[in-house]
Amino acid sequence: MSEQQMTEKEQQQLDKLLEVQGGVHNYSSEESWVKPEDPYILERLEWFKDQKLGLMMHWGPYSQLGVVESWALSDDDGDWSRDGIDWQPDPQQLKREYFGLNRTFNPIRFQPDVWAELAKEGGFRYLNFTTKHHDGFCMWDTYTTDYRITGKETPFHQHRYADIVGHLFEAFRQQGLAISAYFSKADWHTPYYWTDGMERGDHSWRGPSYDPHQYPWLWEEFVQFTHQQIEELLTRYGRVDVLWLDAGWVRPGKGGQDIRLGEIVDRMREHQPWLLAADRTVGGAYENIVTPEQTVPEHAMSIPWESCVTMGTSFSFRYEDEYKSVRELVHMLMEIVSKGGNLALNVGPQPDGRLPAGAIARIKGLGAWLNTYGEAVYETRSCEPVYTDNWAFTERAAEQRVYASYLYSNEDTPVPSIHLIPYQAQIQSIDLLGEEVLTNLTFRQTEQGIEVDLPTTAVNENKAPIAHVFRLHTS
Repeated sequence: MSEQQMTEKEQQQLDKLLEVQGGVHNYSSEESWVKPEDPYILERLEWFKDQKLGLMMHWGPYSQLGVVESWALSDDDGDWSRDGIDWQPDPQQLKREYFGLNRTFNPIRFQPDVWAELAKEGGFRYLNFTTKHHDGFCMWDTYTTDYRITGKETPFHQHRYADIVGHLFEAFRQQGLAISAYFSKADWHTPYYWTDGMERGDHSWRGPSYDPHQYPWLWEEFVQFTHQQIEELLTRYGRVDVLWLDAGWVRPGKGGQDIRLGEIVDRMREHQPWLLAADRTVGGAYENIVTPEQTVPEHAMSIPWESCVTMGTSFSFRYEDEYKSVRELVHMLMEIVSKGGNLALNVGPQPDGRLPAGAIARIKGLGAWLNTYGEAVYETRSCEPVYTDNWAFTERAAEQRVYASYLYSNEDTPVPSIHLIPYQAQIQSIDLLGEEVLTNLTFRQTEQGIEVDLPTTAVNENKAPIAHVFRLHTS
């Protein structure tokens, strides 16, 4: 359907679906997902479902401020995005100061190999890194703009790791991790998108400062600019497994913002035929992966999906941020995995190039847990009854194994001597996973489920574990 053919009611419904509230995007429904026709892309989507845990990183000059990334530049979003900005009441001066942050961004303590090794230890399977957020600052050595990490105005430009994207991608691949490249389709720095002297004047919003229908030649400049940047990332920086596209308002049905995404993705698949696209909130053939943000879907979804959730309170670095505990992270991961999704856990690096000590501790703790219980996570699929009453269920159908994970709310939760697993199918035996696997537990099949006797050593622990993970042999 063309934009001209879309009724006003249909446009309003679509706009509501794509609404951004407080910087959090809605996500596309399972029903609207379009199954790719290419069998290789379908195969790659099964690979994606196997990964379960990705490390997401929002990083750029804005980390110096300790405020939300990019959004303070948009006057229409100032009511929520400028709550941490207490030094500059003038929005125009604020924008000038924000765009000038490249002149002081100098993360000289950045060590890509250290990040990659930590991610490997933490049990992550892929990196989702912000190559460019809405503010337009490029974290790679682009030829399209001087507003980049390697630009002469940026003091980091002569550092041996100056091309941050290149060094990060290579370091993570060396650790066997896959690459997901976050890229904002909006760009609030380029004059091809926010152009001076247009009808909106000095008042900015998240869209272009002009009507692309009235200035098609200017919009075409932006399209070519965007294509060039995507092509650089996908031809100069090695294998990229996912092109993760943000700014869902940049789409044909929103004021004519058609960047002809299919054209560039199809062309890039000639170079990287395995490439998955996540054109988030837009739907259609190039939203191969649906991306709930700061939330976990209420019900299981059979389509490929990935919840992007912050370890702390913000996607960008915040001074003195508070991080979720390892228990909270494991429980969230198990809920997501049991419902059929992946978790992209976001950590915002510091402006000096290091990861916050609190985040490092959580990553190590999560990795230690996954090192013991990972078989209930990786390469599994959702199975009934999915997620209910503190129980998370996953399965390896080919191995005829179901995993029932009981998630203890806190360390003071009483550990019962008998657990009732709400699983109705017949099983052959039950094991209790741990550093030492306890096999052939005593159990009884009842109308309510499976009663299993916990070993005395498990009942008598001083504190409740993060979870007890039972391995059910179904045949």
